[in-house]
Amino acid sequence: MRETCTQGPDGKGVRFLYRTRFGSLLLRLIAVRWVARLVGFFLDRGISKPLIKKFIRKHGIRMEDFLPQKYRSFNDFFTRKIRPELRPFDFTPEAFCSPCDGRVTVFPVTEDGVFRVKGFDYTVGTLLRDEALAKKYEGGTCVVLRLVATDYHRYFFSDDGTAEQSRYIKGKLHTVQPTALAKRRVFTENCREYTLLHTERFGDIVQVEVGAMFVGRIANEGKETFSRGEEKGRFEFGGSTVILLLEKDKVELDGEFFENTAAGLETKVLCGERIGKSGHNILWDARP
Repeated sequence: MRETCTQGPDGKGVRFLYRTRFGSLLLRLIAVRWVARLVGFFLDRGISKPLIKKFIRKHGIRMEDFLPQKYRSFNDFFTRKIRPELRPFDFTPEAFCSPCDGRVTVFPVTEDGVFRVKGFDYTVGTLLRDEALAKKYEGGTCVVLRLVATDYHRYFFSDDGTAEQSRYIKGKLHTVQPTALAKRRVFTENCREYTLLHTERFGDIVQVEVGAMFVGRIANEGKETFSRGEEKGRFEFGGSTVILLLEKDKVELDGEFFENTAAGLETKVLCGERIGKSGHNILWDARP
């Protein structure tokens, strides 16, 4: 069994922003894109380097796990590359792998294209702003991988294939912590970029990278063809989220993800880890 964690409570700062009247007023200012651009400008400069040692100490980062390099800025450090042997991909043909580190929750998509997260109903059409594409995922599965600040913030392709479509959608930059997810429709309010991936073994997957508070940049490589384990892109500073939309009966995820989600738990996974397999006749025994 994988390690699990509860979906809250969050820190005092997040609770203040999303649960108090004054905090909600302040949130209107800091959740906008120009604030993220301003923070990003600072974190891209050498003047931000003193933050690196503080971050390492605070979060207990094992620097020996990462490739040695000289960091030019905090963002250069934040997007550091891990030693490949610490994030091996499962290359068994039928293995479906996580594209990133994260805390996983999974949600069935109804035949009407609706999935429910933290008390909110979302539609695939609203998430993608493309009703025709959304229809492909009716009756399928939505996989949410929530990254925190200490996770490895590069993400990868789960299979071989070709990329047909990429679209960036402007929006706000709420945090992706559970308190915010319970108060706002974060995934359809935030900036996000998605790519339609035609994979060899798992059908057509939409991979959505969702920006978060102070994460103004989603840096994708823009590749037209890709291989399993190849890097797709990276997030700049902060926590964020990767969402996978899976077609009906194309991927059979491990049952513990549904059980844990129904119990209000997130399941920790690492980039490249097998989280399911290609398959048919998926059963929703643990549907929330």
